[in-house]
Amino acid sequence: MKKPSWKTYALWIVGVEAVGALSGFLTRDGAEVYSETIRQPPLSPPAIVFPIVWSILFLLMGVSAARIYAAPASPDRTRGLRLFAIQLAFNFFWSIIFFNLQNFGFAFLWLMVLWALILWMIFTFRKTDSLAAWLQVPYFLWVTFAAYLNLGVWMLNR
Repeated sequence: MKKPSWKTYALWIVGVEAVGALSGFLTRDGAEVYSETIRQPPLSPPAIVFPIVWSILFLLMGVSAARIYAAPASPDRTRGLRLFAIQLAFNFFWSIIFFNLQNFGFAFLWLMVLWALILWMIFTFRKTDSLAAWLQVPYFLWVTFAAYLNLGVWMLNR
């Protein structure tokens, strides 16, 4: 694999962070209502934790995607980049479903699809670049924790 240039990394990181920022911007009012009115399960972190964690995760996701993008063309590389784009779209829309629509049950099902897509993406990335796959593991773990929180919110607020 050729080493990606700093421009490749920058493009992927900025692009992924922009998706996260847009999602945060579009759901800011819903997130505020959520934090003021919705019962949350045990282990729910303070609201300030989420933008910090997501910024770090989006950075890792961007670095990972840049590494896959820079890899030699192959069916696994193509599949990995497609999975990356699909899971990123699922990530984006989950926030809208959860915070703006407050449809916690559907958001949980949506998140389970996202969880499976991330896992599939990790295994696909591994065939092209093992470091790129490992960089996705914190994201997978955080989404696993988010699934617990989402399920808890759904159960507590029916």
